[in-house]
Amino acid sequence: MDEELRSLTERRLRNEAGASAAYERLLATGDVEELAAALTEPGQPLWARELVAFRLGVAGDRRAFEALVLLLNHRDPQRCASAAYALARLDDPRTARAAAALATNELRVAYALHPVRLLVELRAPEAVPALITTLRRRLRPHDPYRRVALACVEGLGALGDVRAREVLTDALAHPALAQAAAGALKRLPGPRAPRE
Repeated sequence: MDEELRSLTERRLRNEAGASAAYERLLATGDVEELAAALTEPGQPLWARELVAFRLGVAGDRRAFEALVLLLNHRDPQRCASAAYALARLDDPRTARAAAALATNELRVAYALHPVRLLVELRAPEAVPALITTLRRRLRPHDPYRRVALACVEGLGALGDVRAREVLTDALAHPALAQAAAGALKRLPGPRAPRE
């Protein structure tokens, strides 16, 4: 899967760059200093910043952190996915806090799917409280962000933290989430609520 995502990202960016020699140079170079310089160079197109941030992030170079966090909250889901992939490999202690802030930002909830998934992958202390907060807000009537809610439900099940029991139980009342919530509740340790 890692190589597949890398290939998809590179193919999409190659299409955006056109027949650009700059793209080929940034893709081929092994010089992290050249990549870092391109990341902060004024006037760089978005595809170049994404390519450089992605490569630096996967290489574990923390200079990519700010650019990757901006891309994690981008309106283009593919950019969000590649940023989340790179951030998960960056091993920067700021990542979980940034992902939690993006996941719980009600003004940007339309773009919270990848931050939620990243939090689950990181399994950081910030993950469960952020997912509970985000899911609780998605349980309002007529909330349009069911994919985010479902990602929270599935993530809370994967994390297996008992603090999620109440919000997962509440999610059972929502037809679009009920099956996933029941499965997530089964994954939590400890006593289960009695059946009616």
